[in-house]
Amino acid sequence: MKELESYLKQNLPVYMEYFRQMISINSFTGNPEGVNQLGALTADIFAPLGFQADFVQSADPAYGKHLFLARPPFTSSAKTIAMISHLDTVFPPQEELDNDFYWRIEGDRIYGPGTVDIKGGTLMMYMILDALNSLHPDFYNSVDWLLALDASEEALSDDFGTTCLQRLPQSTAACLVFEGGTQVENSFPIVVARKGRATFKVEVKGRSAHAGNNHALGANAIHQLAHSILKIEALTDYTNDLTFNVGVISGGTVVNRVPHYAEAVVEMRAFSKQVFQNGYDRMLALADDIQVMSTDGFTCTVSIQPVYQTGPWPRNAETDRLFSLWESAARRANLHIQKEERGGLSDGNLLCQHFPTLDGLGPTGANAHCSEKSSDGTKDQEYALASSFVPKAILNTLAILSL
Repeated sequence: MKELESYLKQNLPVYMEYFRQMISINSFTGNPEGVNQLGALTADIFAPLGFQADFVQSADPAYGKHLFLARPPFTSSAKTIAMISHLDTVFPPQEELDNDFYWRIEGDRIYGPGTVDIKGGTLMMYMILDALNSLHPDFYNSVDWLLALDASEEALSDDFGTTCLQRLPQSTAACLVFEGGTQVENSFPIVVARKGRATFKVEVKGRSAHAGNNHALGANAIHQLAHSILKIEALTDYTNDLTFNVGVISGGTVVNRVPHYAEAVVEMRAFSKQVFQNGYDRMLALADDIQVMSTDGFTCTVSIQPVYQTGPWPRNAETDRLFSLWESAARRANLHIQKEERGGLSDGNLLCQHFPTLDGLGPTGANAHCSEKSSDGTKDQEYALASSFVPKAILNTLAILSL
């Protein structure tokens, strides 16, 4: 324990310099040049640990290249351990400039785009592997490590997960996802479940008419959409952790015309597979709930089309087994951890269906996806806590050794 802590603290300035270099590169999902630049830097950082890089272009050419890092194990019976992160962030270059959002340290807070989501997680991976290589070389060399970094995680691309599955053997011991940890006093929350997400496009077609002369002959598509929206929002069921959110709406052309078309984009989230499927079916059934028609009987139509779906990551025995290893490691390190179930998605949502998976293993931080700050403190930018890196690395290293 003391040797591990001493090693990590001694090398912390080196780690922080790597971190600064990562944060200084804009890697917005829609900036493939920046994503690829970060990928190249990351490959260079891990190269001295014996990792060779394989870059795979995202299926969507508008995005950058996924990065896979691997090294040959020294034994033919090696078990695979996968470490998962991503290269992209949600911040366009101009937004960083407009909000003066850059690498800086204020007290215990390290500010900057991606500090907690998720470049801090990538650095955490390096700290763990560097410590294992130096202090436990036999273990380090006996593992078939695969480091997988998504180039378009924030855009919810499926191709990264598919590529991971092609590279991971069925006997993979664990998929460890290094999304940032939630800030909870005196404890490290570890993610054991995530909600699934489905998105839908709702289209309403009505009949246009002159709003002054022939109002009664119009079938107002916005009116019908408003009715549908109320029905959709009513499907939210907090008791079963099922939520619906109408996030985007549009319709109509000019104010003196009864609108003939309106649309909305909706998302649904749930932890339970059964609740997820039930909500999905009830959402599609609302296409038959028509309330708006003209006086001569012309009826609006509602079309609800699924757009995208990522299944839930429910609580399961394999994730709980991994958590128990982290729990034992926490006791040895005199740390406290707790289970966390998150509403947001990660690459773990796909991997958990095939391998034992654990998430939230990155450093502690807050305000992910936020670049704004205000003088009164009601808005603050994304940051990671400097004091969380060494303890979290100790926890993760001890737990991984027990694998």
